[in-house]
Amino acid sequence: MSSPLRPQSLESYIGQKKVVDSLSVFISAAKKRGSAPDHVLFYGPPGIGKTTLAYILANELGGGIRTTSGPAIERAGDLAAILTSLKDNDVLFIDEIHRLPKTVEEALYPVMEESVLDIIIGKGPAARTVRLNIPNITIVGATTRVGLLSSPLRDRFGLIQRLEFYTNKNLAEIITKSAEALEIPMSIGAADAISRRARMTPRIANRILKRVRDFYEVGGHKEISEEVVDITLRALDIDELGLEPIDKKYLLAVITKYDGGPVGVETLATALAEDRLSLEDYVEPYLIRTGLIKKTARGRVATKQAYQHLGFKKKY
Repeated sequence: MSSPLRPQSLESYIGQKKVVDSLSVFISAAKKRGSAPDHVLFYGPPGIGKTTLAYILANELGGGIRTTSGPAIERAGDLAAILTSLKDNDVLFIDEIHRLPKTVEEALYPVMEESVLDIIIGKGPAARTVRLNIPNITIVGATTRVGLLSSPLRDRFGLIQRLEFYTNKNLAEIITKSAEALEIPMSIGAADAISRRARMTPRIANRILKRVRDFYEVGGHKEISEEVVDITLRALDIDELGLEPIDKKYLLAVITKYDGGPVGVETLATALAEDRLSLEDYVEPYLIRTGLIKKTARGRVATKQAYQHLGFKKKY
């Protein structure tokens, strides 16, 4: 079921203009031909609209959508059960597609090329292959790690699109529309205040908005104002740059424990009792984009901006 905060058409989708323009031509051409469009791969950071675009693609094509994820499809039989439940013009959305088991990935190749699925029944000399015809569907893959996709799988997608982080202006527009969908009054300043703390990511922006709504409702305020946003973010321990407790712990560890770096990510993960992938996928990308740390061949280094933000004097 689609979220009420999720746009339903390309026209109502905010941001990612190049991707939206490409999809618009892609969908229009497929409709003109009267056939299912090529398969689509979206890649980029988490929370920036890959799933939303898959739902929009299904809506624009007039079909349904079935969502799953790479780790959830363990065997070719699981894939067969999903595919045989679909109809022409449907969309199969596979999130984290880079985590598909190799046997399932190989079973997907003829589906993407010829709309057939080969299933092996039995074992040993008595084994036989059964070929199932698959409806004319569009497979939409999403991944945060496109480099982990095998070349044979990646090359079978007819359209590959990278989604970028959002600007504060676009985030403020998204927050305003979400507030309207939730039927809560909000000032322009409040939307801007949330956008600056949303780490350039719509999912985080909407998450903060929902928590702000809690304080708005419990506090009996007339609208969500900048004051309500500030009260909420202080309670959540999110600062003016959008840094969360784990981000600040990360920076503090680099500065106070390792003299500003360089320090390896494995060492930081151990010091913070955090998973390395969590640091690499969630914490570090935003700290790098905001200029608070930089990666070097020897490890992570805190920048002058990081020292200033945390109130430390950088040693030279």
